[in-house]
Amino acid sequence: MQIGKLKYLTIFLLPLTVGAGFYLKGVPTFLPLVTFFIIVPILEILLKIDDTNLVGEARDEAENDPFYSWLLYSMLPLQFGYLYWFLVSEFSVSYEYIGAMLSMGLMCGVIGINVGHELGHRSNRMERLVGELLLLSSLENHFLPYHNRGHHTNVGTPNDPATARKNEPLYVFWFRSHFGSYFQAWQIEWVRMGIMKRARLGFSNLMVVYTLVQLAFCFSIYYFMGSEALVNFLIVAGIGILLLETVNYIEHYGLMRKQRENGTYESVKRIHSWNANNVLGRVVLFELTRHSDHHFKADRPYQVLESHEGSPTMPTGYPGMMLLSLIPPLFFKVVNPRIPA
Repeated sequence: MQIGKLKYLTIFLLPLTVGAGFYLKGVPTFLPLVTFFIIVPILEILLKIDDTNLVGEARDEAENDPFYSWLLYSMLPLQFGYLYWFLVSEFSVSYEYIGAMLSMGLMCGVIGINVGHELGHRSNRMERLVGELLLLSSLENHFLPYHNRGHHTNVGTPNDPATARKNEPLYVFWFRSHFGSYFQAWQIEWVRMGIMKRARLGFSNLMVVYTLVQLAFCFSIYYFMGSEALVNFLIVAGIGILLLETVNYIEHYGLMRKQRENGTYESVKRIHSWNANNVLGRVVLFELTRHSDHHFKADRPYQVLESHEGSPTMPTGYPGMMLLSLIPPLFFKVVNPRIPA
């Protein structure tokens, strides 16, 4: 096994710390938050940034190595196993209940939604199915039709709810992005059914299928585990969604495409996404932080995404920037001067 592969095993720090919290309870339930939102941001400031790219034979070997995909597949049983563990666990005091809730929500965002996003771009139907199941753990399945056919088309324009405007506070963006992307997903599927001449509310409509599956999943939790488990699931799914929207916020904040005289917009370029080459954030998020290259070629596997000099760069990694975005005036002060003219 190449040493380069091993760095992506860092993702297992998340289930390890979450599992330690579930097992030990008490203060350790906050261990994942301390690890990924205190220790990781500090280390990303101290560690050397790596902006190198795989080239030649090393790139070809990585692109065709099944290890990278199987690592993603392994997240499916892990995610649902931990979700079950969380739902059947009892936490005696309020603070450990909050810690466990935040920890499981972190898994819903980092593993459920982020890995679901990566697999949702794959052409293989089975890989996309794994991605859909992972997204189900946060009730975020509408993300796929919206993201693939809406966000990647409209990014950097007023037509994209997931592109944060300059000086737009995160807390306003959360609502605009989430509900805007949900309704846009329905619009995308509605138009697609018309083009295909299929029943607009039939089973060819992905949003119809996703809605029914999500309702069935929630009903199953309620039927087998009770109303308290359902409420707990809805809360951790909501935390996962807020993490997604916070990442969406920092990925394109203030980066708008120029509008042509005929009303259309310039092509998507690498200057329309924020990048971060900080090593820990890169590997934990499966290279999501090389976001400019992802938008340049959306079906490119995470392990061969590239860094380019022309891409705007965040002052630190995504975990640190997520924390900074929680304080809008400070975020604006740090990021606005970096927005390309």
